[in-house]
Amino acid sequence: KSIAMSTSPTLKLGIPAGSLQEATSGLFRKAGYTITFPSRSYYPSIDDEEIECMLIRAQEMARYVEEGVLDAGITGFDWIQETNADVIEICELMFSKVSRNPVRWVLCVPNDSPVKSVKDLQGKRIATEVVGLTTRYLAKHGVTARVEFSWGATEVKPPKLADAIVEVTETGSSLRANNLRIVEELLQSTTRFIANKSAAADPWKRNKIDNISLMLAGCMVCSAAVGLAAVMVLSVTSADRLEAQGLVSRSAAGHWELGGGGVSLDAISLPWDAAREPTP
Repeated sequence: KSIAMSTSPTLKLGIPAGSLQEATSGLFRKAGYTITFPSRSYYPSIDDEEIECMLIRAQEMARYVEEGVLDAGITGFDWIQETNADVIEICELMFSKVSRNPVRWVLCVPNDSPVKSVKDLQGKRIATEVVGLTTRYLAKHGVTARVEFSWGATEVKPPKLADAIVEVTETGSSLRANNLRIVEELLQSTTRFIANKSAAADPWKRNKIDNISLMLAGCMVCSAAVGLAAVMVLSVTSADRLEAQGLVSRSAAGHWELGGGGVSLDAISLPWDAAREPTP
């Protein structure tokens, strides 16, 4: 007589490969998780048997989460917009050794270019990694231009290889070093913890996602306490749970502070829709 083997539920979690990989690993480590990256493998291990990790480029993360290949993942708001992915944003993460500023996608031209606004780029050539964002931005302003995908070193392309570029920046130093000036800003972006609608509707996965979000929130609280440039925009539920545990409190002015008070947190509420309202 055969005995049916029970399969434990697993949350498929996407970890961003590349520039966000180390920062994400460090964030999870501070939140109590240890992620190990074996050499030449895209399947990191994590010390939680209910989580299965996979390394995916941030640029592709939202699409794979939307399609259900992954239940949840971490990526930038810019890549959610670029791919038009229909995903649920669980919370917003901002962590940097330099500042708390979001990155900016900006339209740039050489300093001596006659271009003063996006309208002046009619019929021109624009190089960028975010073709979708750029094309939609041009259409919004009634401009038709040739938008080309850039594989890298985008700042060096004007004026010989492109009339303008759309590039990401935080401080603008690289743009200035390449004699470029900003014409307009297309988008500001921060890191997001996202999930698909199916995972958010599943009680077990929804609870697991909410617990991860809560642990990351606790990590951000501790980071603020020691003065690191780290901040998290909390969901209403996560903030309420942290308050119940005495980790955060509201000041008389209504701002979130560390449990003891006196240390302000740059945290605001994100509305949770019914599809991802966690179980009480």
